[in-house]
Amino acid sequence: MKYFAYGSNMLTERLKLRVPHATYLGVAKAKRRRLAFHKRSNDNSGKCDLVKTNNDSDVAFGVLFDVPDSERSDLDDAEGLGYGYEDGSIDVLDADSKLVTATAYFARKDKIDPKLVPYDWYHCLVVSGARQHDLPASYIASIVAVRSVPDPKPERETRLEALQALKNANVSFPTKA
Repeated sequence: MKYFAYGSNMLTERLKLRVPHATYLGVAKAKRRRLAFHKRSNDNSGKCDLVKTNNDSDVAFGVLFDVPDSERSDLDDAEGLGYGYEDGSIDVLDADSKLVTATAYFARKDKIDPKLVPYDWYHCLVVSGARQHDLPASYIASIVAVRSVPDPKPERETRLEALQALKNANVSFPTKA
């Protein structure tokens, strides 16, 4: 399955913790889409969603991976398929401007809250994945500009998993006093 990662799974090390045999195919972009951190997570923070727009100037960048069929259910579980996200097809343009149909995960309408803010560790995963794959500087800057907050539960399992992925990618997670 061709998978378009646009959030925390852009960081290869994060995705590999979830689906170890995923292979990198390249950077891609989705036209008439924008990135939002408005999907309510189980921890009540904001996670990424790819919003469809009618604006031709809106473009969301991400990373294409090939996920083996044998690991699809692992990715579905990690994404909360049926609970927070629904999967669907998306047409993206690869680095050669070739149209590619891929699978992506989109927030369920009942899980969207525009007031949500991501936790700092999740935000760091998204920024680090964008930097790792050299997405356009202006796009990275727009992600960096998103406000994040510290996780009130520093021992949260998902936070610790995220920190391990960042460590595996040689990314220093900034600690706030």
